[in-house]
Amino acid sequence: MSKPSPDVYEQGKGMDAHNAVMRDIRSRNDSTYDPREPTRVWLDEDNTPDGVYQSLTIILNTGGCRWARAGGCTMCGYVAESVEGGSVAHEDLMAQIRHCLDHEAEEADEKSGLIKIYTSGSFLDEREVPAETRQAIAETFADRERIVVESLPDFVEEDRVSDFVDVGLQTDVAVGLETATDRVRHDCVNKYFDFADFEEACAAARDAGAGIKAYLLLKPVFLSEREAVEDMKSSVRRCAAVDGCHTVSMNPCNVQRYTMVEELYHDGGYRPPWLWSVADVLESTAEEDVIVVSDPVGHGSDRGPHNCGECDDRVQRAIKDFDLRQDPSVFEQVECECNATWDAVIEREKSYSMPLAR
Repeated sequence: MSKPSPDVYEQGKGMDAHNAVMRDIRSRNDSTYDPREPTRVWLDEDNTPDGVYQSLTIILNTGGCRWARAGGCTMCGYVAESVEGGSVAHEDLMAQIRHCLDHEAEEADEKSGLIKIYTSGSFLDEREVPAETRQAIAETFADRERIVVESLPDFVEEDRVSDFVDVGLQTDVAVGLETATDRVRHDCVNKYFDFADFEEACAAARDAGAGIKAYLLLKPVFLSEREAVEDMKSSVRRCAAVDGCHTVSMNPCNVQRYTMVEELYHDGGYRPPWLWSVADVLESTAEEDVIVVSDPVGHGSDRGPHNCGECDDRVQRAIKDFDLRQDPSVFEQVECECNATWDAVIEREKSYSMPLAR
C-alpha cells in the first residue's frame, strides 16, 4: 500500500492524536497491488435526477488519499488497497479504465448510461489522477449520459469539473461530507474540513454546470445508535437545503481493515449500525427535496450493518427498493421481533457504555 506519512500538507488539519493512531494502524499492512488493475468494478442500477440508470462503478487504484497518508478518517480502509509509491502513471490508469470497459462488455447487454468513478481518495486531486488522465477519461466516456466523480472539497475546482461538462456529460461531484455536524466530522470521523467548505465546493460545481452528491456516514465511532440516527436525519435536511445538492447517499459504517473502527470493534467497543436505523433515516427524510439513497455494504455480517440475522436480507431488499422508488411505504412490509431490541437500544444505549446489544 501507499505508506502513511505525516510529512504532507495535511499535517495539523485534523486531531494529531487520531492521526498518530491511524498511521500506526495503517503501517501494519504490507500488501501490494498491481497498478494496471482497478481496485473494483461492478454493474448496478442507480437513481438520479433524470431517472434510474444502469451504472458502471469503477474504483481506480491510485497512490492513495492525501489525507489518509497523514492519518486519515477513522473508518476508511480504502487507502490500504492503494499502490505503493504514492502515484500511478497515466498509462497504467488508462489500462485500468480499459479493464473496466472489458468487464462491462462481458457482463452487460448494453453500455451503461451512468459512469461512477472513485479512487482511494479524490479523483479530482491531480496527484492521484493527473489532468492528462482526467481529460482522457472524460473523452473515453463522452458517449455516455451521466458521470459521477468523487473528491474532497479542496479539489473541486471549476476547470477540473468542466472537463466532463464540456464533452456533454451530465456531471455530478460526489463529496464525502460524512455529516453536516462539524464536531462529529472532526472528532468522530477525523475529517478536517467544515460544512462551509462543502457549501463552497457545491458552489464551484454549480459554476461548472455540475451537481453535487453528498455522501453521509451513519454511526461513526463514539456515537450511540440514537445519536447516529439523529445526526443523519439532521444532516440529510441540511444537505437538502444546499443549492445544487440533489442527492444524498447515506451509508452505514462497516468495519474495514487497518482502521480505528476495526480496533474498537475487536475490543468490543463498536457495533455497526442496525439496518432498522438505515430504514428509520430513509423513512423520516423521504419528504425532503432531495434524492436519499443508501447502500449497506456488508449487510447481514458482524462487520457490516445488521439486525438479528433472520431479517437482514428482507430489510436490505426494502432499502434497495426505496433507493429506486423513493417510496417509504416499502418499510411497512418488513417486520421482525428484533425491531423491539432496536427500539430498546435507541432508548437506552449511552455513548459511554456502548454497544448495548450485538
